[in-house]
Amino acid sequence: MTTSGHLLLVDDEPQILRALRPALAAAGYEVTTAENGAAALAHLASEACDVVILDLGLPDMDGKQVIAHIREWSEVPIVVLSARDLETEKIAALDLGADDFVNKPFGVGELLARIRASVRGRDRRLSGQAQFRSAELEVNFATRRAFVQDQEIRLTPREYDLIRALARHAGRVVTHKQLIAAVWGPQATVDAQFVRVLVAQLRQKLEENPAAPRVLLTEPGVGYRLATDEDA
Repeated sequence: MTTSGHLLLVDDEPQILRALRPALAAAGYEVTTAENGAAALAHLASEACDVVILDLGLPDMDGKQVIAHIREWSEVPIVVLSARDLETEKIAALDLGADDFVNKPFGVGELLARIRASVRGRDRRLSGQAQFRSAELEVNFATRRAFVQDQEIRLTPREYDLIRALARHAGRVVTHKQLIAAVWGPQATVDAQFVRVLVAQLRQKLEENPAAPRVLLTEPGVGYRLATDEDA
């Protein structure tokens, strides 16, 4: 049987492990579990893994520390699964290198979709492909051109830098801080309101109905995500 990949599930709640392990296995994943951060890091150091599902509330260390350690040497997709719903927690986890954040309680279908999107984003980054393409949008990184339903749209330099940053991580949440660094530079002291204004401008060019966006999606209080075909 062909598997969807090797998945490491890091959580210390027995009921979560009992519920998720068979659901993930049914979706084709080979599942390994770890109940604390040290065990998760030891496993990743000894065996290749395709995706990590990580709870932030671990008994031996904060999950954000686990993310930081993993990102020192690995590009493995990390989807945070946590009951912490504070925006600051989401932002910190994403800024440290998590690919996505799913709140408890959650639907298994949504979690699986987020996992697939994170893996696709990792594959695009590693392949260094020259373009992003979905049913709605094409962004050509080599020529700095963008198309909506095969019609070229004219973008300002900053609008292009914004869509490029989102397209490079399509399906994945990109925080305000990450977008500021991509558009204005890593040392810029720009308020997040500038990002919101730029997003509004870009939606006027990308979206059929900017008031109900389908391409450039908002993750409230955290940042933005570029939709992939699976979002449809």
